Amino acid sequence: MTQPVTPELRSWLVSQLAAGHSVAALRQSMRAAGWQDAATDAALADIERGAGSPASPAAPMPVRPMPGPDLEGSPLYLDAGDRRVHVLHTVTHPRVVVFGDLLADDECEALVAAAAKRLARSLTVETQTGGETLNVDRTSDGMFFERGENEIVARIEQRIAHLLRWPLAFGEGLQVLRYAPGAQYRPHYDYFDPAEPGTPTILRRGGQRVGTLVMYLQEPERGGGTVFPDIGLEVAPKRGTAVFFSYERPDPGTRTLHGGAPVLAGEKWVATKWLREREFT
Repeated sequence: MTQPVTPELRSWLVSQLAAGHSVAALRQSMRAAGWQDAATDAALADIERGAGSPASPAAPMPVRPMPGPDLEGSPLYLDAGDRRVHVLHTVTHPRVVVFGDLLADDECEALVAAAAKRLARSLTVETQTGGETLNVDRTSDGMFFERGENEIVARIEQRIAHLLRWPLAFGEGLQVLRYAPGAQYRPHYDYFDPAEPGTPTILRRGGQRVGTLVMYLQEPERGGGTVFPDIGLEVAPKRGTAVFFSYERPDPGTRTLHGGAPVLAGEKWVATKWLREREFT
Protein backbone atom coordinates (compact mmCIF):
# COMPACT_ATOMS: atom_id res chain seq x y z
CA MET A 1 0.00 0.00 0.00
CA THR A 2 1.32 3.42 -0.94
CA GLN A 3 2.02 5.66 2.06
CA PRO A 4 0.38 9.10 1.81
CA VAL A 5 2.53 12.22 1.67
CA THR A 6 0.87 14.20 4.43
CA PRO A 7 1.24 17.93 5.18
CA GLU A 8 2.91 16.95 8.46
CA LEU A 9 5.55 14.92 6.60
CA ARG A 10 6.23 17.81 4.20
CA SER A 11 6.49 20.25 7.10
CA TRP A 12 8.90 17.98 8.95
CA LEU A 13 11.12 17.57 5.89
CA VAL A 14 11.17 21.31 5.29
CA SER A 15 12.16 22.01 8.89
CA GLN A 16 14.93 19.42 8.80
CA LEU A 17 16.34 20.73 5.52
CA ALA A 18 16.24 24.27 6.91
CA ALA A 19 18.14 23.06 9.97
CA GLY A 20 20.96 21.84 7.69
CA HIS A 21 20.27 18.10 7.52
CA SER A 22 21.16 16.50 4.21
CA VAL A 23 18.69 14.75 1.92
CA ALA A 24 20.67 11.54 2.39
CA ALA A 25 20.34 11.79 6.17
CA LEU A 26 16.60 12.38 5.87
CA ARG A 27 16.20 9.35 3.61
CA GLN A 28 18.04 7.20 6.13
CA SER A 29 15.92 8.49 9.05
CA MET A 30 12.67 7.91 7.19
CA ARG A 31 13.69 4.42 6.12
CA ALA A 32 14.50 3.57 9.76
CA ALA A 33 11.05 4.84 10.76
CA GLY A 34 9.35 2.56 8.22
CA TRP A 35 8.69 5.00 5.36
CA GLN A 36 8.81 3.58 1.85
CA ASP A 37 11.32 5.03 -0.61
CA ALA A 38 8.45 6.00 -2.94
CA ALA A 39 6.82 8.13 -0.24
CA THR A 40 10.14 9.77 0.59
CA ASP A 41 10.83 10.53 -3.08
CA ALA A 42 7.36 11.99 -3.57
CA ALA A 43 7.65 14.25 -0.52
CA LEU A 44 11.09 15.52 -1.52
CA ALA A 45 9.86 16.12 -5.07
CA ASP A 46 6.99 18.23 -3.70
CA ILE A 47 9.44 20.34 -1.75
CA GLU A 48 11.70 20.79 -4.76
CA ARG A 49 8.66 22.03 -6.73
CA GLY A 50 7.94 24.52 -3.95
CA ALA A 51 4.84 22.79 -2.53
CA GLY A 52 6.43 22.42 0.88
CA SER A 53 8.75 25.40 0.94
CA PRO A 54 8.62 27.62 4.04
CA ALA A 55 7.06 31.05 3.83
CA SER A 56 9.23 34.08 3.24
CA PRO A 57 10.74 35.38 6.50
CA ALA A 58 9.03 38.69 5.82
CA ALA A 59 5.58 37.12 5.50
CA PRO A 60 3.39 37.36 8.59
CA MET A 61 2.71 34.12 10.41
CA PRO A 62 -0.97 33.08 10.32
CA VAL A 63 -2.83 32.98 13.63
CA ARG A 64 -3.08 29.35 14.61
CA PRO A 65 -6.22 28.13 16.39
CA MET A 66 -5.36 26.74 19.83
CA PRO A 67 -7.35 25.03 22.56
CA GLY A 68 -8.06 26.93 25.72
CA PRO A 69 -10.80 28.38 27.94
CA ASP A 70 -12.44 31.75 27.35
CA LEU A 71 -10.75 34.00 29.92
CA GLU A 72 -11.97 37.29 28.49
CA GLY A 73 -12.80 39.59 31.38
CA SER A 74 -10.86 37.51 33.92
CA PRO A 75 -13.77 35.29 35.05
CA LEU A 76 -13.73 33.51 38.40
CA TYR A 77 -15.90 30.68 37.03
CA LEU A 78 -16.35 29.06 33.64
CA ASP A 79 -19.22 27.16 32.06
CA ALA A 80 -18.12 23.64 31.15
CA GLY A 81 -21.51 22.59 29.82
CA ASP A 82 -22.68 20.39 32.65
CA ARG A 83 -20.56 21.91 35.41
CA ARG A 84 -19.31 25.25 36.71
CA VAL A 85 -15.52 25.23 36.95
CA HIS A 86 -13.35 27.53 39.07
CA VAL A 87 -10.41 29.48 37.63
CA LEU A 88 -7.75 29.23 40.34
CA HIS A 89 -4.55 30.36 38.64
CA THR A 90 -3.40 31.58 35.23
CA VAL A 91 0.01 32.13 33.62
CA THR A 92 0.48 33.94 30.30
CA HIS A 93 3.76 32.46 29.04
CA PRO A 94 3.51 29.54 28.97
CA ARG A 95 -0.27 29.49 28.80
CA VAL A 96 -1.20 27.64 32.00
CA VAL A 97 -4.62 27.54 33.67
CA VAL A 98 -5.40 25.74 36.94
CA PHE A 99 -9.06 24.71 37.23
CA GLY A 100 -10.86 23.93 40.46
CA ASP A 101 -13.81 21.55 40.78
CA LEU A 102 -13.46 20.23 37.24
CA LEU A 103 -14.37 16.73 38.44
CA ALA A 104 -16.73 15.63 41.20
CA ASP A 105 -15.50 13.26 43.90
CA ASP A 106 -17.66 10.42 42.61
CA GLU A 107 -16.29 10.90 39.08
CA CYS A 108 -12.73 10.69 40.40
CA GLU A 109 -13.56 7.53 42.33
CA ALA A 110 -15.28 5.91 39.35
CA LEU A 111 -12.31 6.55 37.04
CA VAL A 112 -9.87 5.13 39.59
CA ALA A 113 -12.02 2.02 40.12
CA ALA A 114 -12.43 1.37 36.39
CA ALA A 115 -8.75 1.97 35.61
CA ALA A 116 -7.35 -0.08 38.50
CA LYS A 117 -8.27 -3.36 36.78
CA ARG A 118 -6.21 -2.55 33.69
CA LEU A 119 -3.01 -0.94 34.98
CA ALA A 120 0.39 -1.76 33.48
CA ARG A 121 3.80 -0.07 33.57
CA SER A 122 3.45 3.28 31.77
CA LEU A 123 4.97 3.64 28.31
CA THR A 124 6.01 6.76 26.44
CA VAL A 125 5.80 7.48 22.71
CA GLU A 126 9.06 6.53 21.01
CA THR A 127 9.91 9.29 18.54
CA GLN A 128 12.80 7.30 17.07
CA THR A 129 10.36 4.76 15.63
CA GLY A 130 6.83 6.09 16.18
CA GLY A 131 6.01 3.26 18.60
CA GLU A 132 5.97 3.04 22.41
CA THR A 133 8.65 2.09 24.91
CA LEU A 134 9.45 1.88 28.62
CA ASN A 135 11.13 5.03 29.94
CA VAL A 136 13.23 5.16 33.12
CA ASP A 137 12.07 8.76 33.62
CA ARG A 138 8.46 7.60 34.00
CA THR A 139 7.81 5.27 36.93
CA SER A 140 4.02 5.20 37.07
CA ASP A 141 1.47 2.53 36.17
CA GLY A 142 -1.24 3.44 33.68
CA MET A 143 -3.87 2.58 31.12
CA PHE A 144 -5.88 4.23 28.33
CA PHE A 145 -9.63 4.48 27.93
CA GLU A 146 -10.85 4.53 24.36
CA ARG A 147 -12.52 7.81 23.47
CA GLY A 148 -16.14 7.58 24.67
CA GLU A 149 -15.54 4.07 26.05
CA ASN A 150 -18.15 4.37 28.80
CA GLU A 151 -20.66 6.87 30.15
CA ILE A 152 -18.36 8.61 32.62
CA VAL A 153 -15.46 8.90 30.16
CA ALA A 154 -17.79 10.28 27.48
CA ARG A 155 -19.25 12.81 29.93
CA ILE A 156 -15.84 14.08 31.04
CA GLU A 157 -14.54 14.26 27.48
CA GLN A 158 -17.55 16.34 26.46
CA ARG A 159 -16.94 18.65 29.42
CA ILE A 160 -13.30 19.08 28.43
CA ALA A 161 -14.22 19.83 24.80
CA HIS A 162 -16.70 22.49 25.97
CA LEU A 163 -14.33 24.06 28.49
CA LEU A 164 -11.28 24.16 26.21
CA ARG A 165 -13.26 24.97 23.05
CA TRP A 166 -11.63 22.14 21.12
CA PRO A 167 -13.38 19.40 19.11
CA LEU A 168 -13.89 16.20 21.06
CA ALA A 169 -12.54 14.18 18.11
CA PHE A 170 -9.24 16.09 18.31
CA GLY A 171 -8.43 14.47 21.67
CA GLU A 172 -6.48 11.31 22.40
CA GLY A 173 -8.03 8.70 24.66
CA LEU A 174 -8.07 9.48 28.37
CA GLN A 175 -5.01 8.10 30.16
CA VAL A 176 -5.17 7.25 33.88
CA LEU A 177 -1.94 6.93 35.86
CA ARG A 178 -1.13 5.75 39.38
CA TYR A 179 2.00 7.02 41.15
CA ALA A 180 3.01 4.94 44.19
CA PRO A 181 5.44 6.31 46.80
CA GLY A 182 8.67 7.28 45.06
CA ALA A 183 7.13 7.28 41.58
CA GLN A 184 7.62 10.33 39.40
CA TYR A 185 7.82 11.58 35.82
CA ARG A 186 10.93 13.65 35.25
CA PRO A 187 10.56 16.97 33.34
CA HIS A 188 9.74 16.54 29.65
CA TYR A 189 7.76 18.07 26.77
CA ASP A 190 4.49 16.60 25.52
CA TYR A 191 4.86 17.62 21.87
CA PHE A 192 6.60 15.30 19.41
CA ASP A 193 10.13 16.41 18.53
CA PRO A 194 10.24 17.33 14.81
CA ALA A 195 13.91 16.30 14.66
CA GLU A 196 13.19 12.66 15.49
CA PRO A 197 12.78 10.20 12.59
CA GLY A 198 9.63 8.58 13.97
CA THR A 199 7.70 11.85 14.32
CA PRO A 200 6.12 11.86 10.82
CA THR A 201 4.64 8.42 11.57
CA ILE A 202 3.18 9.64 14.88
CA LEU A 203 1.74 12.78 13.27
CA ARG A 204 -0.30 10.76 10.77
CA ARG A 205 -2.80 9.92 13.53
CA GLY A 206 -3.82 13.51 14.31
CA GLY A 207 -0.98 15.96 13.84
CA GLN A 208 0.99 17.51 16.66
CA ARG A 209 -0.09 17.67 20.26
CA VAL A 210 -1.06 21.25 21.08
CA GLY A 211 -2.41 21.02 24.62
CA THR A 212 -2.39 18.94 27.80
CA LEU A 213 -4.92 18.66 30.63
CA VAL A 214 -3.86 16.83 33.81
CA MET A 215 -6.72 16.04 36.22
CA TYR A 216 -6.08 14.90 39.79
CA LEU A 217 -8.20 11.92 40.86
CA GLN A 218 -6.63 10.98 44.20
CA GLU A 219 -4.39 13.06 46.43
CA PRO A 220 -1.16 11.68 47.87
CA GLU A 221 -0.35 12.52 51.47
CA ARG A 222 2.77 14.41 50.43
CA GLY A 223 4.56 15.30 47.18
CA GLY A 224 3.41 14.55 43.65
CA GLY A 225 2.89 18.08 42.39
CA THR A 226 3.05 19.00 38.69
CA VAL A 227 6.14 21.15 38.24
CA PHE A 228 7.08 23.64 35.50
CA PRO A 229 10.83 24.18 36.03
CA ASP A 230 11.20 27.02 33.52
CA ILE A 231 8.78 29.26 35.43
CA GLY A 232 9.13 27.97 38.98
CA LEU A 233 5.51 26.79 39.22
CA GLU A 234 4.26 23.74 41.13
CA VAL A 235 0.59 22.75 41.03
CA ALA A 236 -0.62 20.79 44.05
CA PRO A 237 -2.41 17.52 43.15
CA LYS A 238 -5.74 18.27 44.86
CA ARG A 239 -8.54 15.89 43.90
CA GLY A 240 -11.00 17.33 41.39
CA THR A 241 -8.67 20.10 40.20
CA ALA A 242 -6.72 20.13 36.93
CA VAL A 243 -3.93 22.00 35.19
CA PHE A 244 -4.11 22.86 31.48
CA PHE A 245 -1.27 24.14 29.31
CA SER A 246 -0.88 24.64 25.57
CA TYR A 247 2.06 24.86 23.18
CA GLU A 248 1.58 26.54 19.82
CA ARG A 249 4.72 24.98 18.33
CA PRO A 250 6.96 22.00 19.13
CA ASP A 251 9.78 24.03 20.63
CA PRO A 252 11.37 24.54 24.08
CA GLY A 253 10.65 28.25 23.62
CA THR A 254 7.06 27.47 24.63
CA ARG A 255 8.40 26.99 28.18
CA THR A 256 6.17 23.94 28.67
CA LEU A 257 8.82 21.74 30.25
CA HIS A 258 6.94 19.95 33.04
CA GLY A 259 7.04 16.86 35.19
CA GLY A 260 5.45 14.96 38.04
CA ALA A 261 7.38 15.43 41.27
CA PRO A 262 8.06 12.26 43.31
CA VAL A 263 5.24 11.07 45.53
CA LEU A 264 6.59 11.16 49.09
CA ALA A 265 3.70 9.43 50.85
CA GLY A 266 0.43 7.86 49.74
CA GLU A 267 -0.67 7.34 46.13
CA LYS A 268 -1.43 9.87 43.42
CA TRP A 269 -3.87 9.12 40.62
CA VAL A 270 -4.23 11.41 37.61
CA ALA A 271 -6.10 11.41 34.30
CA THR A 272 -4.46 13.07 31.31
CA LYS A 273 -6.03 14.28 28.08
CA TRP A 274 -3.76 15.27 25.20
CA LEU A 275 -5.18 17.44 22.43
CA ARG A 276 -4.09 17.20 18.78
CA GLU A 277 -4.16 19.60 15.82
CA ARG A 278 -6.84 17.60 14.06
CA GLU A 279 -8.95 14.47 14.42
CA PHE A 280 -7.14 11.72 16.30
CA THR A 281 -7.69 8.30 14.76
